[in-house]
Amino acid sequence: MAQRSIRRWLLGAALSLGLLALPAPAEAADKVVYDLRKILEIAERNHPNVLAARARLAQVRAQLDEAHRAPFSQFRMSGGVGLAPTVLGNNMFSPNTDVSLTSSLGLAWRASVDGVVPLWTFGKITNLWEAAEANVEVNKANVEKERDAVRLDVRRAYFGLQLARDGALLLKDVRAAIDKAIGKMKESIEEDEGDPIELFKLQTYTAELEVREAEVTRYTTVALSGLRFFTGIPDLDIPDAPLKPPTHKLGHVSRYLTAARLHRPELAMARAGVQARRAQVEVARAQLFPDIGLGLNAGYARAPEVANQINPFGSDTANFFWYGAAVVFNWKLDFLPQSARIEYAEAQLEEMRATEKLALGGAGVEVETAYAEVVDWQRRVDAYSKAVSYARKWLVTVQQGIDVGTREEKDVLDPAKAFATNRFNLMNAMMELDLAMSRLAKATGWDAIAPDGL
Repeated sequence: MAQRSIRRWLLGAALSLGLLALPAPAEAADKVVYDLRKILEIAERNHPNVLAARARLAQVRAQLDEAHRAPFSQFRMSGGVGLAPTVLGNNMFSPNTDVSLTSSLGLAWRASVDGVVPLWTFGKITNLWEAAEANVEVNKANVEKERDAVRLDVRRAYFGLQLARDGALLLKDVRAAIDKAIGKMKESIEEDEGDPIELFKLQTYTAELEVREAEVTRYTTVALSGLRFFTGIPDLDIPDAPLKPPTHKLGHVSRYLTAARLHRPELAMARAGVQARRAQVEVARAQLFPDIGLGLNAGYARAPEVANQINPFGSDTANFFWYGAAVVFNWKLDFLPQSARIEYAEAQLEEMRATEKLALGGAGVEVETAYAEVVDWQRRVDAYSKAVSYARKWLVTVQQGIDVGTREEKDVLDPAKAFATNRFNLMNAMMELDLAMSRLAKATGWDAIAPDGL
């Protein structure tokens, strides 16, 4: 909700007479009414950004599983089935020729398996695992980051809707008071006892109220549409409850800076990113060394129409069974290109470390800024509460003077304006205080301090 516009229509309404808000109307029977805590829970389950972040987390978890299994799955199987001519004899004599296609053919088949089980890779496998695990941690923190953003959006819409409805009730009360005053003023003018200028003032306020009422309707619709989108519930509504300040008692700023270092998801993402880059540097360095493993192979071939050769010195590609095992190695001797890859990985690590420092410093600035906003709005709420109390006493005193005949009716206008103005300011300050505490919760990653925190 556009807070600046809200303040504008609240200030316009504050120029008129004002009384306490009337009781809220009953909820429609066909609405699904949830409080803020329930709406936050539903939004976290249904918001598209959170769902997308969870999907990305599932993807990197699958990549981690692949990284764990891939090094031990380097096996390949091949084979085939075909036709083979009848071939008899041995490596010394055969009555048949080497013609492949004859009138006497039979089926032949072959299958073989070969692969390597890694024994020593100089850290390639373990560091790849570490990098994949760090990527999982990055995406876990990203899920929490999206949750924090959704929570702030939900609270902004929720408190904005509360403010709009509170303002609508107060505007309705003010409108009734002005209409009553206009009626009396018209009667006085008809009796040549009233001042037409005062009537024009009240009628001007009435037209301004019509504009503010239209804005209230629009802001209510926007905020309610946002909440319904966040939760995925098309007939969602909130309870008719007035705005209240947060219940969390503000402590020293160092408490929230420490909380940010522990809980802020962006900092967790930066730390996991440094861990992943460090592991990638180790992988690049390990590429300078060979991969040592246990090579395994086995195969079987059968061609019934071809005579089996039992001489070990004769090659028999038609009928055989073999297996073997050996220690093998694979070594890429591209040392110069690999040194450049190491430098590239180290530069990426330094970039990530700088990003971590930026995230840490930026989080501190955000925490201190949000903390200052909370302190500011707390003081404003206290000041406006005093102003409302003083204006109420002023208004009551003037009304008592009118009742006993020591004051004129026009004297009630100034205290009534002061009371309405400060009451609207108090409502707006409560909303801003709730939002400031919500922003502090997001800046620290400590959602429990926000109103109805999870």
